[in-house]
Amino acid sequence: MLAISRSVTRRGFMALAVLAVLAAMLGVAQAGKINTTMFSGVAIEGTDPVAYFTEGRVVEGREQFTAEWGGAKWRFASAANLAAFQAAPEKYAPQFGGFCAWAVSRGYTASIDPEAWKIVDGKLYLNYSKGVQSQWAEDIPGNIVLGNTNWPGLRAKL
Repeated sequence: MLAISRSVTRRGFMALAVLAVLAAMLGVAQAGKINTTMFSGVAIEGTDPVAYFTEGRVVEGREQFTAEWGGAKWRFASAANLAAFQAAPEKYAPQFGGFCAWAVSRGYTASIDPEAWKIVDGKLYLNYSKGVQSQWAEDIPGNIVLGNTNWPGLRAKL
């Protein structure tokens, strides 16, 4: 009976390990130092980073308007947005490699919800969720300082 219990426990553990690996594969990856989706390598879940600035809203990028930058694929809603990004990618790319600004301010990285965003002093910041964004918004200047302090060390580990 003890041998059967150990066998079942080992199988259960192995199943959990396999599920954990699959969950990680379906989640966030890092293409260079940019937060991307695992299988497509697309940054910020395929949303157009330029549109946050020009339209003030989330706009889905189109596959026909794609650029490579920072080891990731970036998608854009139009040829004009693609050209703007190519001319000045640092101006439009989100801070902290597109990882959650709140998480980075706390010393770790996390994925993002493209709908949880804010432009502060001409820079795009993304958060894990709107709930997390409301926590980040309680002290945006302080959280940006913490994020800027933490980001180089976090970036080096990616």
